[in-house]
Amino acid sequence: MEISLPGSIDLLFPSYAIEPLRKLRGEQWENLINSLLQQDCLSLERIAFVLFMVRLCGCTSCQSDSFRAMRGCVICSSNTIKRYKGNDQSLMDLFNDAKIEMGKYLEEVG
Repeated sequence: MEISLPGSIDLLFPSYAIEPLRKLRGEQWENLINSLLQQDCLSLERIAFVLFMVRLCGCTSCQSDSFRAMRGCVICSSNTIKRYKGNDQSLMDLFNDAKIEMGKYLEEVG
């Protein structure tokens, strides 16, 4: 598990915030999180998951002095996943879209 230094500010969704999301949805979601935790931080799936969460949580609009930034990425992302109105399959579809997009991007730059 990756850790954050006390007092550090995360500007985009950090990998250490993946594990706390495990039990927030159904079995399909839990299986995804479990599989991500077994992978290297630079794997396509982990990078795509970060992209997916950045979009879902609105990380690019988060300001370091905002309420959600002060509460931290784990709380923000947990609340976002718990409050998501769609089903687990729609979350999986969004993740898979991010994975396809990231795969195409990595092919272009690689």
